[in-house]
Amino acid sequence: MLGGRCLCGTVRFAVHGRLGPVAYCHCSMCQRASGSAFAANAPVRTRYLTWLGGREAITEYESSPGKFRAFCSRCGSPMYSRRAAAPDEVRIRLGTLDGDPERRALAHFWVSSKAPWFDITDDLPQYPADTATDPSH
Repeated sequence: MLGGRCLCGTVRFAVHGRLGPVAYCHCSMCQRASGSAFAANAPVRTRYLTWLGGREAITEYESSPGKFRAFCSRCGSPMYSRRAAAPDEVRIRLGTLDGDPERRALAHFWVSSKAPWFDITDDLPQYPADTATDPSH
């Protein structure tokens, strides 16, 4: 089991089982939603996700048609994103995890929108946009 929480501790959850592929998303929406150069995300099936507290404090924002970003309404921590077209999955923000997810990022996506002040210095594959196998967005 892997636990997670928002900054203020109101929203708490547990993931039972392994997270999906980790990816870094550099799109402009993830930059704004995270307040950083990119968002680190991993998908998890909702059946493996248990809300331990504060589920009612989560506010969802539809950032584009069918794409929702969820935040703690008390502290503003980004918690997950989800797509209406994939109701059995959410993409957890890795910064909310209490421990090591035991997975490492597989690639950088949307590098065409990368923050100009951030240099990617690792050897991970870089994709200019979304791909059919994009697990980050």
